[in-house]
Order: sequence, then structure tokens, then C-alpha cells
Amino acid sequence: MNWNAPLAAGPLNAVVGLPGSKSLTNRALVLAALAGGRSVVRRPLRSRDTELMAEALRVLGVGVADDGGDWVVDGVAGPLVPTGDSIDVGNAGTVTRFLPPVAALATGPVTFDGDPRVRERPLAPLLAALAALGASLSSLEGLPTTVHGTGSVRGGAVTLDASQSSQLISGLLLAAPRFEEGVAVTHSGGRLPSVPHLEMTVDALRAAGALVDDSVPGRWQVAPGALVPRDAVVEPDLSTAAAYLAAPLVAGGSVTVTGWPRNTRQPGSVLPDLLEQMGGVVSWAGDSVTVSAGSGLVGVDVDLGDAPELTMVVTALAALASTPSQFRGVAHIRLQETDRLKALATELNSVGGDVTETDDGLLVNPRPLGPGLLSSYDDHRVAMAWAVLGLGVAGIEVDDIATTRKTVPDFVGSWSTMLGT
Repeated sequence: MNWNAPLAAGPLNAVVGLPGSKSLTNRALVLAALAGGRSVVRRPLRSRDTELMAEALRVLGVGVADDGGDWVVDGVAGPLVPTGDSIDVGNAGTVTRFLPPVAALATGPVTFDGDPRVRERPLAPLLAALAALGASLSSLEGLPTTVHGTGSVRGGAVTLDASQSSQLISGLLLAAPRFEEGVAVTHSGGRLPSVPHLEMTVDALRAAGALVDDSVPGRWQVAPGALVPRDAVVEPDLSTAAAYLAAPLVAGGSVTVTGWPRNTRQPGSVLPDLLEQMGGVVSWAGDSVTVSAGSGLVGVDVDLGDAPELTMVVTALAALASTPSQFRGVAHIRLQETDRLKALATELNSVGGDVTETDDGLLVNPRPLGPGLLSSYDDHRVAMAWAVLGLGVAGIEVDDIATTRKTVPDFVGSWSTMLGT
């Protein structure tokens, strides 16, 4: 059923608590699964992608149980013994790319497949690298593929092109301590996107006791060794904050997000500075950040290569600004949940916008916008962008707002609360 995006009735005055980071939750789950003993993942995101990860780990023979809002993980130090022979990855890039290396440590075949879109997402470089390290797979092209686990993987040195997704490297690194020789990964190719996510992976590995050498740019070496079970506290998802903190730039007033980590690897940490460039007023108090409307919403020219998840919401903002914008460095988001550049341009232009795709981003020339039904393309970040747009444009509808469950369990409820409706 279509969702009528609420038009702002007046200036906002809201305090918002964010769900946990999807990226940090799924990294913590994988590392806990490979550490012998009991770990607790505290304040995790509970969403489609993380639930798919938890269930996939159960299929691989790992105990993952609920403890209130937390997950208790009974990791396996030796070979994994699968309880099933197939894993549904949905359209989750983290599940798709993090778990084939883990499945190679299992004693038996496990087949990976998921939503139609996930078969189009980049995976081949990871599968080829995994095979070169000693794993056996039925297909090196993409999903579906069956990993024929033998309980161990040789490991060693490998080169791959991760210019389409940094997750291709993260997937190898997370399982690398359990490989007999560890792994030394070298990136060969164009610009490496989402570098903060790789730094997040390295930090998570070190926190779990792994020895990681990332001193040479474009190369990561993980030594073989046992991982340590631990309590991992998940930070709030700063990319999800984009929709809420962008809202006052359209509606007026202010929105405060609580629990903002001041020292973090999350790429969404650049959001307050970006919104300030677009005309917002940012203030800090303890672990809270507040964004208020300034004198007007203006366009920007920015490279979002390290924070591509922000592209959707800031493009919606740019369509409502008083001056043009250009977003660069995000060619790879054509290969994510959907072709995000095409989706943004197509839908905004359908309601009167002037958005042009470039080789690596978008040009946005603000124009008066009208009502219309906008597609989410089954993409949580696109759907949230249309919620922001609807604050300033009457008659915006979204065809599938429920897709936001990928990262926000109840986006509509939290959006209504923010608006005081």
C-alpha cells in the first residue's frame, strides 16, 4: 500500500534515538561466531539484514540467541558443522559478502542465494579470491553459489579488485584469522569506495584479538590466530540519522539525535558538517547533536565517495535547495540495493525535478516540484529520501515504505513521532 509522506505542518522540535548500526552489528556477529566461547552483541540493530545474518550463522552451526534486545552468540573455535544446506541472503550485501569465507570453514556444502537483485550485485572478485585461497565453490561468477566447506581454508596472499565494493575485502578479512595462513589482501583496480567501512572492519578485528597490518595503503594482512569472545556494544547508525537530521532544513525548527559517538569509524559521522554546508546550524551537547534550520537551504559540491549512504537523503535536500548541487565519487552506488543514481534522477524528474546523472554522481538543479507517486526500488535509503522530500512537497507518496525495515524497524512510527503526529 502506498504511503503518504507527511508534509511538515510547522517547525520541528524533536529528540530522536537511533537504532544500532547495521554495519557494526553484522561485523560483530561474524567475529563472535568465529571466536570460541560466548559473546554478547549489545544494542544491535534488529532489522531484516541483521536477522538474515543471525539466521545464516545458525545454519552454519553457530548458536545465536535472544537476550532481551541483545544477541548471545556461542562461537565455534573449530570447524563449523552446518544445521542446513542453504542460506538466504535477501538483498543484504554484508551477508552476501561476509559469509562465503565463513562457510568455507564448515564441514559440508552450503548454497547461498537471495532476492533477484542480489544476483546482480558485485561478488565475483571475492569468490575468485576465496577459491585462490583454497576454498571450493560451485560458481565464481555470483549467486547462487555453493561453498563446499572442508572445515579449513589454506589462506595466503591474494589480489582482487574491490573498486565496486569495499565489502569484497571486508568479507575476506573477517574470516582471515581462522585461515591456516591468515590472509594478505591487495586491492588492484580503481578508487576504493567506502574506505571508512574497511577501517571499521580492521578495528572490529583488532577488538576481537586479531593481528592486522594495514600500514601499506591498499594492502591488509591478517595473521592466523584465535579470536576472543567478548561483549561488543553497537553504536547507533549514523547513516540512518541522515533523514532525521536533514528534516529541519526542510521543515524548520530543530532535531536532536542522542547517543552520537564522537570518535567513530562510521562514514555517517561527516553528516553534521555536510548539513552545515547546506545551511543548517549544528550544535553539540555531550553525546547529542542538534541540527537546526538556518537562514536557508543551499546546494553543495561534494565528494561522497567515503560516505555514499548519505547520497540519497542529501540529493532530496538538494532538490529543494535555492542553488544547484553536484555529488561526486559515488559511481559504485549503481550496484547497491538498486541503481541508486538512476533511481534518484528518475523519480525526482518525474515530479518536476532537474537531476542529471554523471559518470560518478549527480547534478541537481532545483526546480518547483509537484505531487507524485515515487518508487522506493526496494531500497531503504531511497525510501527515506522521499520521506524528507515529502516534508516540503505536498502530495508525495512512496510505493513501499516498508523497505525501510532493512535498517529501521519502525521508520513510519519514528517519523510520525518526530513530526509530533
